[in-house]
Amino acid sequence: MKLLVTGGAGFIGSNFIHYWLEKYPTDQIINVDALKYAGNLENLKDVENNPNYSFVKADISKFNELEPVFKSGVDVVVNFAAQTHVDRSLYDPYEFINTNIVGTKNLLELSHRYKVQRFHQISTDEVFGDLALNSKDKFSEKTLLKPSNEYSATKASAEMLVMAYNFTYKLPTTISNCTNNIGPYQYPEKLMPLAITNIMEGKKVPIYGTGKNVRDWLYVKDHCSAIDLILKKGKTGERYMIGSDHEEISNIQLIKKVLKIMKKDGDWMEFVTDRLGHDRKYAVDWSKIKKLGWKPKYKLDDSIRLTVEWYMNNEPWWKKIKSGEFRKHYEKTYGKK
Repeated sequence: MKLLVTGGAGFIGSNFIHYWLEKYPTDQIINVDALKYAGNLENLKDVENNPNYSFVKADISKFNELEPVFKSGVDVVVNFAAQTHVDRSLYDPYEFINTNIVGTKNLLELSHRYKVQRFHQISTDEVFGDLALNSKDKFSEKTLLKPSNEYSATKASAEMLVMAYNFTYKLPTTISNCTNNIGPYQYPEKLMPLAITNIMEGKKVPIYGTGKNVRDWLYVKDHCSAIDLILKKGKTGERYMIGSDHEEISNIQLIKKVLKIMKKDGDWMEFVTDRLGHDRKYAVDWSKIKKLGWKPKYKLDDSIRLTVEWYMNNEPWWKKIKSGEFRKHYEKTYGKK
């Protein structure tokens, strides 16, 4: 089988490529990535010489860059390519529109023209908006799309295009909506790697507002195994929620767990002005995919420990990133420190 993985040089995409090549060593993977700020081929150093892996630098928002890849023959498309950081969508929304909406449209059109056997869209639980902090509700496949910001609005728009291609052109599609991921190779603008690397640098961790916003957390390898199952057993035209098996925790609680693992005492949190339209709570009901035979392998504390250990053991990887473009974004978001 030949898979086209878009955004494969990013966090989840690169982990998925590692997962797939290890589990299915005879399959072929074409990694298409524009190598924008969060795309990093160092994430794939150990597979770059694998004869069943190839890389094509291309921007999914540019149709003419994509079509030659499809002409070579593609069985399955897994679309990870997206602009994902909410803060960036507040000051550069058109980049999100181009990648997340136009790019998805291009991939769908080419998948239709070249008769791809399955198109899988990687989405997020953020397309459903948020829940009240004291709510016992959870997002499910039946929850209406209600995005809160321009990032989640573009991801919701992409989902609608996927659904339209499935209905109108009978393109075999599936969608997965996953909760927050943690693990190796995550760009350090996100909360977990930002916290770990800041602490290693002797800096405080910026926490929005009161820090009481609630999330659940999934180790990225569990996300990869869920996608695998959906591609093998998922019903076309359907969506699947992917979530964790722990009680949701606040951002403050998460950072306290990080500090405990890193054996750091004292005050390491710095509360900053809250993000505009900051979602209060996410919670996911993943009982549908559970019926297919999936459940998370990694417990929360193990997921955090493994993530902390990876960043502590790979300081050159993130040190190189936390300069230049990253520094500009950090100062724009949190102010100069």
